[in-house]
Amino acid sequence: MPFREEALWDGYPEETNAPYGIAKKALLVQCQAYRRQYGMNAVYLLPVNLYGPRDNFHPDSSHVIPALIRKCAEARQRGDSEITLWGDGSPTREFLFVADAAEAIVAAAQSYDGADPVNIGSGDEISIRDLANKIALLTAFAGRITWDVSKPNGQPRRCLEVTRAEREFGFRAHTSLDAGLKATIDCKR
Repeated sequence: MPFREEALWDGYPEETNAPYGIAKKALLVQCQAYRRQYGMNAVYLLPVNLYGPRDNFHPDSSHVIPALIRKCAEARQRGDSEITLWGDGSPTREFLFVADAAEAIVAAAQSYDGADPVNIGSGDEISIRDLANKIALLTAFAGRITWDVSKPNGQPRRCLEVTRAEREFGFRAHTSLDAGLKATIDCKR
């Protein structure tokens, strides 16, 4: 770690997201085959965890940031003194604000004509514990956060090496996690 594009074929994907990882690999093979056979300029981007306004906040299907925002905001509204989160909070993740992701996609479509995959991310990593504390602060949830260690943590670390995107088509994320979280929380209110 951080994950480099060249490591895409290094072993079986991590168990908790193996089907998704295998599907992504199959898409890369298809894009490269169409490029060779038909000259199709298929660009293969590997975005990190996305978040932002109008995200999916549904309790059964949301990802970590919208789930934490919802949990903290609803607990604050109810006056709860505590929320419980899965695992121990130690895993780390990288997040990319959706507007930055859109910028990367446009830049790649306009300026990149390579067959190699390109990581798209912020280059910043945060533990789930620190993320939960940050979201609690931004949503004004002042209660205690407890961790249910009987529940799984998931993959211990997920972050990308993102220099290829900057080198190949000038993309570098510019939205800080704090600014992106504030925009996401504001849209939920």
